[in-house]
Formats: sequence, C-alpha cells, structure tokens
Amino acid sequence: MSYSLNRRHILRAGGSLVALPFLPSLGFRRFARAAEPAAAKRLVFLGFGWGVTNESWYPDIKTPGVGYQLPPGLAPLARHQADFTVVQGLWHKFSDEGHWGSTMWLTGANRYAQPGQNFHNSISADQVAAAQLGLQTRFDSLPLNSGERGDPSGHGPGLSMAWDARGKPVGGANGPVAAFERLFSDDKTPAAQQRARLAEKQSVLDAVLDNARSLERGLSTADRQKLDEYFSGIRSIETRLAKEEQWIGVPRPEAPLAEPKPGLAGRDEIDLIYDIIIAALQTDSTRVVTFRQPVASLLKSLAIKVAPHDMSHYHGTRAEKLTASQQRDATQSELLAGLLDRLKATAEPGGTSLFDHTTVVYGSNIRTGHELTNCPTLIAGRGAGIKLGRNLVVPSQTPLCNAWLTLLQGSGVAVERHGDSTGIIDELIA
Repeated sequence: MSYSLNRRHILRAGGSLVALPFLPSLGFRRFARAAEPAAAKRLVFLGFGWGVTNESWYPDIKTPGVGYQLPPGLAPLARHQADFTVVQGLWHKFSDEGHWGSTMWLTGANRYAQPGQNFHNSISADQVAAAQLGLQTRFDSLPLNSGERGDPSGHGPGLSMAWDARGKPVGGANGPVAAFERLFSDDKTPAAQQRARLAEKQSVLDAVLDNARSLERGLSTADRQKLDEYFSGIRSIETRLAKEEQWIGVPRPEAPLAEPKPGLAGRDEIDLIYDIIIAALQTDSTRVVTFRQPVASLLKSLAIKVAPHDMSHYHGTRAEKLTASQQRDATQSELLAGLLDRLKATAEPGGTSLFDHTTVVYGSNIRTGHELTNCPTLIAGRGAGIKLGRNLVVPSQTPLCNAWLTLLQGSGVAVERHGDSTGIIDELIA
C-alpha cells in the first residue's frame, strides 16, 4: 500500500486501535471503487396497439447513423436524441393478425404451431430475463396493464404482454392503484399465519398433483400433452409460493411517491405508471417491467373523438384521422421523454444514474394500417451496451427477436436464442 496510515485512518480508544472503513475522501478511492458491486441490469418493455403513423414517425432510411433529422412523431424526444436508437426493418415472420399490437410482440411465436389449435404463444423476452434477473428481487417481473376495461387499444388476446414458458399470459396489475399496492402495501397478517396460509396452499397443490397423476395412465397422446401443460402450471405456482415464503417478514420498501388516486385514465395514467416504474426500479423491487399501454383512453384524454381503430385507417379518408394518429404519436413521445428524464435524474451508486443500467424498449408489433413489417422499435438506455443516438436500418425482414436476443445477452441474460431469432444484431452493439 502506498498510502501512509495516520490518525485519520485509525482511531485510538484507550489501548485499542479501531481501523476506519475505506473512505474515498481519505485516499482510498481506488479500493472503494473496487469494492463497489456491479449495478443491476434492468429491462423495461413499453408496448402499444394500433401502431404509429408511417409518414411521420420513422426517420428517413436514406439518412442512417447519427445526426439524422427527427421526424415529427419523435420530435418531443429531441433532448434525448443521443440516448436512443430507432431500429428499422424488424418484423415477426409468423405475424398474420393486424389487430394484435402486443400479443406476439415479445415472443415471436407462430400462432399455428400447435396442431389442431388456432392460437399458440411462447415465452416472452421479459420472462426470459425475469428467470435470471429476478432471482434476487421480491418480484421476478412486474407486468403492468392499463385500467381500461376490455381491449379497446389494439393489443390482442391475452390481456398481457408477458407470457410464460407454457405460452400463457402472466397476469399484471391493472392501473396505477393496483401497481402501487402490489409494490408498496405490506401484508399485515402475522408471519406465522402467512406461512400457515402458504403451507395450506402447498398441501392443496400436492393433493391435486396426486389426483392428476393417478389419471395419467390410459390417456391419449393429446390428453397427455394437456396434462403436461397442467403440471407446468402447477410447477410455476409452486415456484411463486416458494418465493413468497422467502420474502415473509421482509417489509416492502417505503414508497418514493404518494399513493395514487383511483380514476386516472389516458395521459395521466401513463404518466403515473411511468413514475411507478421508476419507483419499482429505484427500490429494486423488480428488474424487469412490461407496460401494456392504453390508446383508447389516451385519445379520449386528448379530446380526440376519432375511434382508435378508425384512426389506424387514415389513408384516403378524412384528414381528422391522420391528425389524430399524429397527435397520438407526439403525446406518446412526450410521455416517453418524461420517463427518460426521470431515469437520468435517479442517482445510482458510483455517480451513475438509473438510465446507465436500464434498457427501455418502446414499440409495437404493428404499424398504422395494420401493417406487420418494419415494427416500430425504439431502444433507449445504457443497460445493454448498445449503440445509441442512431437511425439503424437493418436488412428488411430481420427478425424482431434478433433485437430481443441482443438486449437479453447485453443485459447479462444467458440465452442462445429467442423465438424465431437467427442471431444478434451486431450493428446494435457498442
């Protein structure tokens, strides 16, 4: 050690010597830096239905790289232009439904992959990440939905962007109040009663499994497949119960924001959900978030009277549909800019910010007119080690799952492929 020890580094108390911890201001900067643990990686997926306005959301493909001109639909993000990349040319080759804006967005599944059925899905990218990044957090992932009733926002079946390994939707919190309560409302039940309650649930599962296994003999192949799917569901419940038991007695963190009031919708709801996402990451309650955004209530909050589905068919029709579509794009970009502001303003250890360790993906499986090619894709944040500030134009019909694979690997998730991926996108890596 080149540093000379003096009374600032060792405190004398009677006949004893008490060494101080490594303090950067006392000359231990090098050792303090080495002792700092690596910051956790986070992934946030923001999906929306009904796509974007083709003519005014995408940057000009003739000006790829840095220094491109932001189109009107992305203009509210101008202050963050150096910190996000738009990727053009991505698609899902199995997509054939122009009304499903997020059902297969993170999975890339072939809906006809299961013989005899007209709907099949597979695991979504967020759940692949959650299986590894969520091991140390109370919640493996945090799926968030709008408080809208039904599905007027063009997302598709499942009412979730998150899909488990069985291809089943993962239930999420519907609206800001439910999200806040899940994150920050403690269970006041005594720990012993909580354990007893979990043990009762476990015993019920055991009994159900015993009964199900007794039926396995003599089943047809199709029925055996259904039973295997059933067992997979039971195993996922067991995993969740085990994690709940692990966190019994551990109080939830103090909420860094006020409890939301019920009834918020549209723009205000999205803005508040963004605050809750920041709070969830800041308190390390989870490291993986999905948000299935509203569109219908957003239009209503903007006093737009055009129906969201009609808005997506503006070609050759009334001008108010095009105006509504462009106004929707601009408002969504304004809200996203606010989220990026908050990520950058939230301090992390080592003089970094939450933005430095988080990847935010913003996009959809479709674009206006229910077109399924060139899926709108915007990626921000430094968490996955990607090149930012670019208009990246990849070869047409590059699998969208290549982008998910790139981000998963860049975030430290050990995975070789995802969905219909054919490899990572080298041009995206810094």
